[in-house]
Amino acid sequence: MGLVIKEKEFVIPGDVIAEGIDYLPAQGVFREGDKLIAEQIGIVHVDNRLIKLIPLTGTYSPKPGDAVIGQVVNISFNGWSVDIGFSNLALLSVRDGSSDFIERKSDLSRYYDFDDFIIAKISNVGKGNLIDLTMKGHGLMKLQGGMIIDVSPSKVPRIIGKQGSMITLLKELSGCKVTVGQNGKVWISGENSENVIEAIRVIEKESHQSGLTEKIEKLLGGK
Repeated sequence: MGLVIKEKEFVIPGDVIAEGIDYLPAQGVFREGDKLIAEQIGIVHVDNRLIKLIPLTGTYSPKPGDAVIGQVVNISFNGWSVDIGFSNLALLSVRDGSSDFIERKSDLSRYYDFDDFIIAKISNVGKGNLIDLTMKGHGLMKLQGGMIIDVSPSKVPRIIGKQGSMITLLKELSGCKVTVGQNGKVWISGENSENVIEAIRVIEKESHQSGLTEKIEKLLGGK
């Protein structure tokens, strides 16, 4: 009794990952009798007694507190509509658009114009997946220059790394500004942007392989 499939191995729905009562099911895993079974495609991750699956691909599911990168697609009298790569547009209200007071009759395009990209935080997800954003918080701003690339939202945790270790490495070795949204959009600004993009694509492709940090260091000219 114990693990049937080892850590970091690929599984499909229905695969038996472990047997017995030594392990507990977490994300993407369910118990059937004395067996832990995969309910989705993914990579096995064991954390003490918990077994979960890390999805290989996935769409973004917005949650309150998420920092997201979005593009302004409409301006109305009460705020901005922002495309964050979800089925519904997110709303950034005048009240939450700035730490400064915005007068009712102000020209809102002076703050965020059509096609502007912003890094914002999700303040609420209501019924029908109505999403509210806020710009009140550290690091929330309109993005100037640079470029935006898309990554799989399921790869965002690996691009950021434990306690921000990987994103810190990308910034320090490239000298670029890099911001990662939980919705799978990455903003990069700096002379070595192309190298950062190449490194991020490597992280996406090899996110579950060992020695990834060393490979990224070598790619960006580190030790």
